[in-house]
Amino acid sequence: MNLGPWTMDNTNELLHLLVDAINIGLCDANGSLSKQNVERVVRHLNAKIRFPKNNHCLSRMKWFKKQYNKMSMLMCNISGFEWYLIAKTFIASDEVWKDYLKSHPSYSILWEKSVVDYEDLKIIVGGGIAPGNGSIALWP
Repeated sequence: MNLGPWTMDNTNELLHLLVDAINIGLCDANGSLSKQNVERVVRHLNAKIRFPKNNHCLSRMKWFKKQYNKMSMLMCNISGFEWYLIAKTFIASDEVWKDYLKSHPSYSILWEKSVVDYEDLKIIVGGGIAPGNGSIALWP
């Protein structure tokens, strides 16, 4: 049973736990996490948060992939956008944003708002490599 809404704090905690899981090798040969390992991560998340989540965290994985795809578009294909690591935001001039949002209104969530960490998303859904810095082992 899902006992509460997904907050950004819960989402970020799940993201960090998934990165840690990949760092310790809980991934398939292709670098992706199996459903069973995602469920294992969810058990650790539930131990840390006020409103435990059920195993429907796979829908959050789909959300992560959607966010990663949006962010990748800005990172790789669109000139004028930069990822500001410290604030976890995309920066560009107001003119660049307004022009882009005319044809991509759903990307407005990325304008002037902190979002999930692009580098971590790249690790869990984009096939990136876990750098290992700042992560801790959660499972023996």
